[in-house]
Amino acid sequence: MNPAKLEARAQVVADQANCRTVETAIVGYVMNNGVAPTSVRQLGDYVSGDISRYRIVGGKPAGPGCQA
Repeated sequence: MNPAKLEARAQVVADQANCRTVETAIVGYVMNNGVAPTSVRQLGDYVSGDISRYRIVGGKPAGPGCQA
């Protein structure tokens, strides 16, 4: 076992956002601002990780793993 390698892999996985992450960030954004975000760029303060593969369509997240 290589703890440093395992830790690095765990960080890579933790940094990967999913559709649920974006959805939760949208809810937080709406709660704080009273309006839905129109771009994932507006969610930067609500997400830790890369959400660049996602977009917002009709107030909902769209991208990998999201229900159409």
